[in-house]
Amino acid sequence: MSGQSAAKRRLPDLRTRLINPVLGKEFTLRMRTPRSMWALLFYLTAIGILAFGFMYIFRMDYGLGAASFDPGRSRTMFLFISLAQLGLIAFMTPGLTAGVVSSEREKQTLNLLLTTQQSSTSIILSKLVSSLSFMTLLVISTMPIFSIVFLYGGISPGQVGTVFAFYLFTMLAFGSFGVLFSTWMKRTMLSVITSYGLTLFMYGGTAFLYLILHLMIDSMTSGQPNPPGYSNWLGFLMGLNPAAALVSIFEPELSRSVFRGGWFGPSSAEAPIELWQEYFIVYSILTVIAIPLSIRHIRPVLKRKRKKAAGRG
Repeated sequence: MSGQSAAKRRLPDLRTRLINPVLGKEFTLRMRTPRSMWALLFYLTAIGILAFGFMYIFRMDYGLGAASFDPGRSRTMFLFISLAQLGLIAFMTPGLTAGVVSSEREKQTLNLLLTTQQSSTSIILSKLVSSLSFMTLLVISTMPIFSIVFLYGGISPGQVGTVFAFYLFTMLAFGSFGVLFSTWMKRTMLSVITSYGLTLFMYGGTAFLYLILHLMIDSMTSGQPNPPGYSNWLGFLMGLNPAAALVSIFEPELSRSVFRGGWFGPSSAEAPIELWQEYFIVYSILTVIAIPLSIRHIRPVLKRKRKKAAGRG
């Protein structure tokens, strides 16, 4: 009996250490509201429509029967669903994280939160983890849709796990950017717009700049018998694009094509770095920078007071 009572006492202590009051409040607000239910329904409906729509259009184009599907196209379907879900993640992540601190400031509850025993690190990480946990729930809930691909072969469980790990890393990176903008900017609307602007640039802006610069350099070097590889460095621009990085995991030829054969000239067969490797390195560094900056700037008033006190001393 004494051993059972001791175990019961340790369980609340462990829960208190892992889930602080801020994190517990955020979990409750995120998971137990009708808004979360409707968000989950919308997310699954969108993914389901895209998946079954792809199968239907493919059957119509190739004249297949209603109960048939070409197993050789399952890989294409897998990439299509993966990119579609990546787009939905890009659409929802800034909305979940860009207002976690600025909304507290607008409701005039941030000062009350800062007067508690919770540290700045605990507050920022709790806000980030609670937002990403809901996004993780949305992603995991799409597993039955991804299982459709297994019915036709061509895709291994390891590849699905790799895609989901890529999703988690992307959510962490762009979620940390949203939290950073939320601590820097006083208005939630401005923070959300900035977060969506950065996300749009990383997804669409990098690809657009790559195409424009690639065409400009090709036009300037056309007609030369041995054109220099001036545009090889443009491949590093595509390494910042989440969609290109995801595709390069399963299609290594994409990395070689965007670098035009490699850094050391068009005749080289290898790329200097895979797009997904550059993506992981760059965004890991940016995430490590964004989270400490968010922790530092959540208490701007206290920082200024300390500076004034130090100057008087």
